[in-house]
Amino acid sequence: MKITGTFLDEISHDIPHQNWGEKEWERDFIAMKEAQIDTVILIRCGHKRFMTYPSEYLMKTMNCYCPPVDLVDMFLRLAEKYGMTFYFGLYDSGKYWMQNDCRKELDISKFVAEEVYKRYGKYSSFGGWYLNCEVSRAYTGIIPLYAGLGQFVKELSGGLPTMISPYIAGVKAFPDNPITIAQHEKDWDEILSGIKGAVDILAFQDGHCDYEELLDYLYLNKELADRYNMKSWTNCESFDRDMPINFLPIKWEKMRLKLEAARKAQVDKAITFEFSHFMSPHSMYSSAHGLFDRYMEYIQEL
Repeated sequence: MKITGTFLDEISHDIPHQNWGEKEWERDFIAMKEAQIDTVILIRCGHKRFMTYPSEYLMKTMNCYCPPVDLVDMFLRLAEKYGMTFYFGLYDSGKYWMQNDCRKELDISKFVAEEVYKRYGKYSSFGGWYLNCEVSRAYTGIIPLYAGLGQFVKELSGGLPTMISPYIAGVKAFPDNPITIAQHEKDWDEILSGIKGAVDILAFQDGHCDYEELLDYLYLNKELADRYNMKSWTNCESFDRDMPINFLPIKWEKMRLKLEAARKAQVDKAITFEFSHFMSPHSMYSSAHGLFDRYMEYIQEL
């Protein structure tokens, strides 16, 4: 099972910024290409007051800072140059949807999507949308948010695919009260039945349950995706949730366990969060360089 996609995390709230310019980013796209990555997903175009492109709408309505570089344009150009498909991650207020005010979040994201597609839809690399409100259960308002936003951006862009990357409410997320697999199926059957047709790709994060549980969840998540005619991807996290420090590159043995489980479950595609910090030979973390080397040996074996 190869990792053929990665998130791009330029607006983060829990990992350090690498302060790369276009030269460094192009060097990393070359490394991604070497690793056979064909899909890049901007995890969010903005978070709270910081953003990746000079959005007039967000500067006016959310008091966002104007960025010094248009990263969206840069990523689209690099994706085009290196033959990759780019998924655009929408804005995250860090506020409204977390307060169950999903209507407000939806309204903001619709304006952002219109602005973005008018500006960047010309790029052949613009291949889809990422609906970036990440949840683990059927929280209030999440179904109409996913459904409304997915339908809107698909109509806006002539049917470009949409994806979500939720997480499992497992022992690493909720150590005192982890979800059961039966409850996970119940919750996600409810969610997926409500967003059918609006979301095309279901890419569950794989790091919130124990390794011995993962295969069962992967089988179930694929079954749920098949049930609602969605693609089943796995988001193979390349950082380690077992360490006391958040977050460091994962031990290769653990990543291999997760990839082998995904292979057994026959998921459609593996992506990661995320190559540039945790797997790249150019990462600020030297242990990521070793992870890249071990991974490249692995795919050469395959």
